[in-house]
Amino acid sequence: MIKGKAAYLKRLTSKIKMPSVDIGKELDGSTPPSVFIGSWNYPKVYAGPMITPLHGDTSIMDTPESWIPDQKTQEDIIGYRLNLVRGKQTVKITDLDNVFVEKLQEISLASNSIDSEAEFGSKPRGMSFNEQHAPHGPSALIEKFDINNVKWDRELEKAFYDNDLKAADAVMHLHQKEVPFSSMQKAFSMGTMGIDDNRKLVPTRWSITACDSTIGNRLLREVKNYDVIETHRVYEFSSLNNYYAILLLPQEWEFEWMEAFLHVLGREELIFSDYEHNSVKKGYSRVGGCYYTSKMAVLESLASEKKQSAAIILREAYQGYIPLGVFNVRENIRSAMSQPYREFEDMKTSLDYIASNLKLPLQKFVKQSDILKELLQSRQTTLDCFH
Repeated sequence: MIKGKAAYLKRLTSKIKMPSVDIGKELDGSTPPSVFIGSWNYPKVYAGPMITPLHGDTSIMDTPESWIPDQKTQEDIIGYRLNLVRGKQTVKITDLDNVFVEKLQEISLASNSIDSEAEFGSKPRGMSFNEQHAPHGPSALIEKFDINNVKWDRELEKAFYDNDLKAADAVMHLHQKEVPFSSMQKAFSMGTMGIDDNRKLVPTRWSITACDSTIGNRLLREVKNYDVIETHRVYEFSSLNNYYAILLLPQEWEFEWMEAFLHVLGREELIFSDYEHNSVKKGYSRVGGCYYTSKMAVLESLASEKKQSAAIILREAYQGYIPLGVFNVRENIRSAMSQPYREFEDMKTSLDYIASNLKLPLQKFVKQSDILKELLQSRQTTLDCFH
């Protein structure tokens, strides 16, 4: 199924044609701060900064945690991202003593925007859209790069200097200290955490899933010790051409993620899904990184309430939807979980309510599902009950 979803999203992103920032071979501006590491040719990767030809506080361009709460539009977000120019050099993932890599590490640990100057081997061109990471503007090989006046985030600095602390423990500590996810992910990506000899660069898309899954798995251990909620709950949120419905059920942890893409390219109605029973999922999800980020966002809310439940998420993406990275899923679900929820006495009435807000018939989600279908069968509820 991952091939089907991956192929669909690749086709979708290939249709996107938007103007990126236009610069020459020299760039004087700032980095929000922002770094990017590609996965092509691993363990030799393209790593580098992302810089905008603007000065001052440009942090909004790479702080996805603020975009949904501040009601930024899709156009706002794309505008921020396509103004970021990606510079890159080929480096080994273990070459942390490289002067260029050390500058990138400083950027990843920074608490504010950094004045930056770059010279490229050729005029930066193109753009990148991807479901996993946020878009960015043109890119080119970088030949010279300088930064000024870097002030490190205190918590990230502590993790950097604690080279006896495992990377997973560092990520969880930073989460507990409420360090923004994007900040810890960039620092993790640049090999600034973990046991000294184990540190290495991690491609951006892999580091996002690594941080999501690390936090999610740690929270799951905690949540399993809590009492189960007493009623059925439905949380909802809509933004950026998406609708999310999160159904929490009064039983021990199970999880299912289902996402429908409706008429985004044409007349298609596609559903992709994955699930887990009462244990940590084995192997990589067939729907990619959105699985781990959605799971983490729900568990984050349950842990803060000290409650346990099963969770089923239904997402619909509509015409006009553009893949902006898994932050879109994480922050939409976080926003949903922060809203007042609706309570229902049973699964039937809760699903009836969700069905009334979906554009796709609920029966189609049920047919695609694993957990939801099992739960309905165990309650001897048929598809004919939903209209």
